[in-house]
Amino acid sequence: MSKLGFIGLGIMGAPMAAHLIKAGHEVFLTTRSKVPADLLTGQASACNSAKEVAEKADIIFLMLPDTPDVAAVLFGDEGVAAGLSQGKTVVDMSSISPMETKEFAQKINELGCDYLDAPVSGGEVGAKAGSLTIMVGGPEATFEQVKPLFELMGKNITLVGGNGDGQTCKVANQIIVALNIAAVGEALLFASKAGADPAKVRQALMGGFAASRILEVHGERMIKRTFNPGFRIGLHQKDLSLALAGARSLGVALPQTAGAAQLMQVCAANGMQDLDHSALVRSLEIMANHEVA
Repeated sequence: MSKLGFIGLGIMGAPMAAHLIKAGHEVFLTTRSKVPADLLTGQASACNSAKEVAEKADIIFLMLPDTPDVAAVLFGDEGVAAGLSQGKTVVDMSSISPMETKEFAQKINELGCDYLDAPVSGGEVGAKAGSLTIMVGGPEATFEQVKPLFELMGKNITLVGGNGDGQTCKVANQIIVALNIAAVGEALLFASKAGADPAKVRQALMGGFAASRILEVHGERMIKRTFNPGFRIGLHQKDLSLALAGARSLGVALPQTAGAAQLMQVCAANGMQDLDHSALVRSLEIMANHEVA
């Protein structure tokens, strides 16, 4: 059994850490708020800082909202870097900037430690089920060492390439997901406005070439109006901002991504940034003055 650290115990991080604890590992935990009591079972214990976690654990996992959060936890006062000793491994499972990830990895490597970027897809449902898709960037030897732990949290685990490539893959994932949500929203809105039953339209489409996981899960959310967050609009906005910033630096045009980002901005401007990203359909409904129902 390994000595593990887990920093960031939100909607995604808490169930991910729980899988490590359930497997019998000694896990040291910290988060911005109080560590949930239900995680303090087995060999799990709460720490007062990221530095303390890094001092006690051999492999330290991070699951944080955004790039500045990761930078602060790694290199701020009482941060992970201050508690590392040679030979330890940092695994960032947040979804953040690929460019800054490469810089973070270099700084951790200079301390004699390994670094993996390992963002995930699958939302709260996947985190709870241990069925996340995990996209990894970093050295192959380190990946193989950590892979048995990834397998406790996910099912589809891929070493994409070097440091930063995992984050690049996650940005690509978020582009595809956003555009699919927008497409499903437009289709169901069109059907509803035309007088067809959107639930039956969705049922019919699920048997054809338009079938997708987004149509299955998020299409149902749109029809049933269940927008409690599995993955919040505000976080998806952040990911699309990373995509568009990366596109500018690469000289690439992503016009459909920009459009999806604007639809999410309509939702955020109307106070819906904390709803599930399937609520992107609300921006379309506002413009059409018609609800999918």
